[in-house]
Amino acid sequence: MYLMYVDESGDVGLNNSPTRYFVLSAIVMHELRWRRTLGNLVSFRKMLRDRKGLKLREEIHCNELINKPGELIRIKRNDRLDIIKKCVDWLNSQPDLNVFSVVVDKQNRTDDIFELAWNTLTMRFENTIRHNNFSGPQNSDDRGIILSDNTEGEKLRKLIRKMRHYNNIPNNKSLYDDGYRNMKLEYIIEDPIFRDSQHSFLHQMNDVIAYCVKQKYQPNNYMRRKGGHNFYKRLNNVSCKAVSNKNDLGIVEI
Repeated sequence: MYLMYVDESGDVGLNNSPTRYFVLSAIVMHELRWRRTLGNLVSFRKMLRDRKGLKLREEIHCNELINKPGELIRIKRNDRLDIIKKCVDWLNSQPDLNVFSVVVDKQNRTDDIFELAWNTLTMRFENTIRHNNFSGPQNSDDRGIILSDNTEGEKLRKLIRKMRHYNNIPNNKSLYDDGYRNMKLEYIIEDPIFRDSQHSFLHQMNDVIAYCVKQKYQPNNYMRRKGGHNFYKRLNNVSCKAVSNKNDLGIVEI
């Protein structure tokens, strides 16, 4: 069984939105490596506590960490930036993780951004399982399950249920005639499981990935000045390159 943890950056609005891009980022691991990965992550968080003063109960939420730190103002801004960098490097050091993202450029679009992004992410998860392209251990007949934050949870639940029965995908024109195929979900089981990132270290690491993707495409002044817009490139070891044939970053651009 593959577990896909998902978080987002930006918003799905098309009118008067402050963000041009909507990002979904995923961390995928096999069930056989979940316990070991969690143990490594707890040890990493204890290191951040001892070296940076970030308590285990305090949530890593990058946008607030950089711009609206609240109680974390006690940690110098450079150290808060270094926490993000250390999170990226920890992720890149884990041999059993797979990271990929979907980036939607909302400019001049009129369709449902939420459905477009989630359909794309889900189908990449489905197809990567189908073709055995995730790194780490494998069982002979693996399936996958989605663990997401609870933003628009009911809408996501309805979308996944619909995709099990009816999921029209445009044909690849280099392989097929024009038209659509009904690519129903076969490898993703159950409804998505919704988690509060406050209680999930893994979702907090996902927030780091989504934030770094967003900074790659639409960096704020501080991150550009400090080189933070290049942090995502540090995930080269764990980027799932199979999800896109247009880059080697594990990013699907729409």
